[in-house]
Order: sequence, then C-alpha cells, then structure tokens
Amino acid sequence: MKDHLIIGTRGSALALWQANWVKSELIRHHPSLFVDLSIIRTKGDIILDVPLAKVGGKGLFVKEIEEALIDGRIDLAVHSMKDMPAEIPYGLCIAAVPERENPRDVLISRDNTPLSRLPVGARIGTSSLRRASQLRFVRPDIQIMPLRGNLNTRIQKLETADLDAVVLAAAGVNRLNLQEKISEYLDFDVLLPAVGQGALCIETRQHDPDTRALVGFLDHAITHQVIIAERAFLSRLEGGCQVPMAAYGEIRKSVLTISGMVAEIDGSSIIKEVITGPETDAHRIGTALAERLISRGAGDILNRLTQELNTHEQ
Repeated sequence: MKDHLIIGTRGSALALWQANWVKSELIRHHPSLFVDLSIIRTKGDIILDVPLAKVGGKGLFVKEIEEALIDGRIDLAVHSMKDMPAEIPYGLCIAAVPERENPRDVLISRDNTPLSRLPVGARIGTSSLRRASQLRFVRPDIQIMPLRGNLNTRIQKLETADLDAVVLAAAGVNRLNLQEKISEYLDFDVLLPAVGQGALCIETRQHDPDTRALVGFLDHAITHQVIIAERAFLSRLEGGCQVPMAAYGEIRKSVLTISGMVAEIDGSSIIKEVITGPETDAHRIGTALAERLISRGAGDILNRLTQELNTHEQ
C-alpha cells in the first residue's frame, strides 16, 4: 500500500478548501500516510474575461488536472462534481463521491433583498446559462450581467460592478464560511441546480487499486447513486455549460426521485420533468428523465443552441 499521495487541485480558495479537506480526512483515516497538494492552473482559471459557454463549457476546470493524473504526476484529483464533463477520459474513474453539501443556489444581494423584491430591471451577476434562463423565467424584467472569477471575486463585484445581486452555489459559500452574506436560499422550483452541484469528485486512475483503496472510505453511497443518475441525464443530453440544463436527485427510503430541466436561454420556455424509481437503477432513471425531456422538445432546443454557438465561433 502507498505511503505517499499527491492530490491535484486548482488554486482557488474553494478548490484548496476542498483538497485540504480530502487531505485531512485521508491523514485522519490513515495516520501514517503522507499527503501533498499539487496546484494546477486550468484553462478556466486563465480565461476570466469570456463567459464559460463561449470558452468551451464543461471540462474547462478539470482537463489539465486530468492530464497530470494520466501522466502520473499526481495520484488523485479533487474536483467540484459540477465541473465534470459527462465523459471521463479513458483510464480514469470516479473513485469516491463524499457526502453532498447543500446543493441549492443562493442569492447575495444589496441590503439582503430577496429575489422577489429586487427592483424592476435589477442587475444580477452570473455567467451561468442555467441560472440566467431560470431567473429570467421568474423575473423577465431583470438584467443578467456577465460574472466570472473565483467565489470571493464574484461576491466583491456586487459592489465594484454596480450589481444588485449575484447568484452562487450554496456549497461553496458554506465551505468558505461566508454564510452571513447569503440573502436567500433559492428553492428548487425557482432554480434547479447544476448536475452534481454541492458534491465533490475524487478521481483516480482506473488501474491504480492502491489509491482507490485509500480513498474508498470517503465514498458516500447515497450521494454516489444520486450522482450516477444526474450524470446519466447529463450524458444523454450531451450537455455542458453551453446549454441551460439542470438536474437534481434525492434518495428517500430506497426510492430515487430526480428532477430535470432544459430551457431557452432567454427564459421564455422551460421544460421540466420528474421521475422516480429504485435507487439501484440510478443510471437508467437518469437516462429515462433525459428521454422524457427530449420527447417534449428539449432535444430541439439543445441542438439549436449548439448550432448557434458553433456558428458564432466560426
């Protein structure tokens, strides 16, 4: 068994919190283990002045780290699950999914004003098409303003960029102990989360049984099953940051319930579905949810948006 592991991570405050949490848990569980962090800059960390959808979407925050994992420069990677593309490179695998943090999105606004009471024409910062489309659906009057950068930078732009509010993932805000800044936790019927939001992904090489054995205790079986369903939904829709889509699952008394959404970018139309089934059938249920949305026109929306994006890039 290995006595030394190197964890690959991005260098943002949130990414380092996540990697250090995994490091501390590994050392607590394996006291003789020596664990190092290797900070790796990704394309998403370098390009900060362009919306994610125009840079390439999913994979922007993981590709370079996965390359280091494939090359053997690191032993495992710690990612935010919502950054993971539907397809994982050959030779790599999701070795563990720790218990999920709060999956909701939160609103941080001036004077703690909730979404429903923001002034007409309020300027809300987000570069997520998923968030923008759902916010526009409930508040067609608002202005969506581009917002990139790490979590602290986005919160600071509430003041420096003349915004009325910003929308962020609750998990990141909680992990950095910034809960006092939250104005409102947004309900799922207002803002359905990104696939995997609030969960971590511990990625290893497929053929590295020693590392997989060392991190195995971190896996939370219920969270992992839910993530399998959500990622099956993502895979069937071939989704990324370029399209407004969302999914969230829960397991209660061995029954998996998963909700999914695909929307027009302007929020003029949202297609939502909910499906349930046995938790042991997570992949099939996630795929079936995607099929239901496709049958109701979601595929047409996604194909059109993808074509428009490709045309714009050319």
